[in-house]
Amino acid sequence: MPGTAATAPSLLVRGLRKRYDDVIAVDGLDLEIRAGDCFGLLGPNGAGKTTTIEICEGLTEPDEGEVVVLGLRWGEHDRELRERLGISLQETQFSEKLTVEETVRLFRSFYRRGPSAEEVIGTVQLQEKRKGRVGQLSGGQRQRLALACALVGDPALLFLDEPTTGLDPQSRRQLWDLIERFKADGRAILLTTHYMEEAERLCDRVAIVDRGKVIALGTPGELVASLSAEHVVELTLAPGAALDEESLGRVEGVAAAHRRNDTWRIRVAELHRAVPALLAELHRQGAQLTELRTHSATLEDVFVELTGRHLRDE
Repeated sequence: MPGTAATAPSLLVRGLRKRYDDVIAVDGLDLEIRAGDCFGLLGPNGAGKTTTIEICEGLTEPDEGEVVVLGLRWGEHDRELRERLGISLQETQFSEKLTVEETVRLFRSFYRRGPSAEEVIGTVQLQEKRKGRVGQLSGGQRQRLALACALVGDPALLFLDEPTTGLDPQSRRQLWDLIERFKADGRAILLTTHYMEEAERLCDRVAIVDRGKVIALGTPGELVASLSAEHVVELTLAPGAALDEESLGRVEGVAAAHRRNDTWRIRVAELHRAVPALLAELHRQGAQLTELRTHSATLEDVFVELTGRHLRDE
C-alpha cells in the first residue's frame, strides 16, 4: 500500500487536473504536506483552491492525477480515510434549533473513536454556549463550532477552507490560536485563505495558485525574499499625471516599478534612501503626488509581482 512508511507525506498530490466544461479549474497541480506542517493554498477566487481541497477530501473526482491521503487512496479506503480526516468548510450549515452540545454530540457519533463532546467544546472555548442554540451564535462562535465538529474524530489531517472569512479580528485570532494548538500536536493542516497575515502566521509552507497552477512554492520568508526587496512604496498620482517608467526604474534603490491605474508599486531595498530619491524624481518629471504609502514586503506583494493582480481580487 503506498505511503505507509513513517516518513511518508500526510498528503501527496501529483499531476492533478479537473475541468468543468470549458473551464480548467485545476491544471497539473502538485502538493506535498507532512505531519506537523500547516500548508497554505493562496490565490484569488477562481484560482482552483476549493476544487483542489474538495478532491483531496474525496468530495470531487479528479479528471487526472494521483491523490494519496495518509498513505491511502479514495475509492479504495474511503471509510478509513473519513475516520482520520477533519473538514471545516468555508460555510457550514447546522440545524439552528439544536444546541452546541447536541450538534457536537451528533458529529461525534459518526466516528468510532475520538475525544468526548465535552472535551472538544472545551478545546474551542464554547463551554458557556454549550446549552445555547446554534441560531443564537455569533459568526466567530459558529466557526469555532465548525472547527469542533472537524476535531471530534481526532483527525490526523485537517482541511480548513477559508476558516476565518467574514470574522472580526478578535474572532479570527481566537481561531488562529486553536489552529496553532492542533498543529503543535504534530498533525497536518491544509489551509486555504485570502488573508496574508493569517498565512504568514500559521503556515510553514505556502503554494501560490493561479488559474489552477502552482506559480510559487516555499516558506513565507522564502517567497518574500524572492522579491529581492524588503519594502514596497505605493505612489498615487493626480489623475492624468504621467511618469516615465524607465527613468523611475533607474532611481537609486529601486528594484522594480509597476503601474496599476494611477498608483505605482515600487519595490525598494532601503526605504530611507529610496523615498527621497523617488520624490526628487517625481519633482523632476513634474508629476503631482496625492498619496504615498509604504509597507514591508508581504506574500501579497509576491502575488502581485507574479500575476499583476491582488490575492483578494475577484
